[in-house]
Amino acid sequence: MTFLAAAIQMTASSDKAANLERAERLVRVAAARGANLIALPEVFNWRGKRSEQAAAAETLEGETIGLMSKLAREFRIHLLAGSITEQAPGESRCYNTSVLLDPDGARIAAYRKIHLFDVDLPGRVTARESDAKLSGAEVVCANTTLGPIGLSICYDLRFPELYRELTFAGARIIAIPSAFTFPTGEAHWEPLIRARAIENQAYVIAPAQFGPNVYGYSDYGNSMIVDPWGRVLARAADQEGVVIAPIDLQYQDRVRSELPALKHARLHRDAK
Repeated sequence: MTFLAAAIQMTASSDKAANLERAERLVRVAAARGANLIALPEVFNWRGKRSEQAAAAETLEGETIGLMSKLAREFRIHLLAGSITEQAPGESRCYNTSVLLDPDGARIAAYRKIHLFDVDLPGRVTARESDAKLSGAEVVCANTTLGPIGLSICYDLRFPELYRELTFAGARIIAIPSAFTFPTGEAHWEPLIRARAIENQAYVIAPAQFGPNVYGYSDYGNSMIVDPWGRVLARAADQEGVVIAPIDLQYQDRVRSELPALKHARLHRDAK
C-alpha cells in the first residue's frame, strides 16, 4: 500500500478561535493535495498562560475534536489532532492529549503524553510542563486501514524505549507532533527523529510548531516526514505550511526483510 501523508507546521497562540481557523485552513490545503493521513502539531489549538489553562482545556467531545472530526469526515481522511489540553476530572492539572480520527470522524485512539518537559537551560529555555500537566501512562498503537500508527508527543522523542514498545506492538508509522524549542531542536530534532525511524524501521511523521511563542522563546519548526531507512522525505521551511510525502508500506516490508534488525532484537521483553 502507498498513500500520501502530510505534516502541518503552524504557530499557535492563546487565541483558540484563530488557531482553529488556521488549523482548518491547513488541513484543507493538505487534503486538496491528496493526503490520506494528515497530522497537526502539539497543542495546535491553544497555547497560553497557566492561569488560563482551565478555561481553555476541553474534553475529547469538545469544540476542537468536534471540528477535527468534521474535517476527517468531509475529506475521508485519517486526521491526527496533534495534541490538545484535555480536562482531567477532579484535577487542576490537565493532560496533553493526541487524538487520532478515522475517515468517518470517529475517534480511533487517544494518547496522553507520558514524558513531561521539565528542563532548565539557563538563559535559553526554562519549562516545567509537570506544573500544569499530568503524565499519561498508556502506550498507544492504533490499528487503522492505513496500517498501525504509534502515537507519541514531543519530549517523548528522547525516550527510545517508548518507540520500541510501539514497534513491537505493531506500529509501522510513528507520529510525533511537537513544539520543540529552538535550542534543543537545532541540536537534536533531526538526529533523534531519524534515529527513531532507523532503529524501528518505521515511517515517522513529525509536525511541529515554529517561531516565537507565547512563552517568550522560539520553537524550532522543521516539521518532517522520514522513511524507515532514515531518509528525510519532506521538511518544512521556516514558515506556516504543509509538507507531504508518500508512505510506501511495501518499501518498508523490504527494508525490514533485507535488514531484519527487529527480528534480531534480544533485550526487548516481547522480542522473539
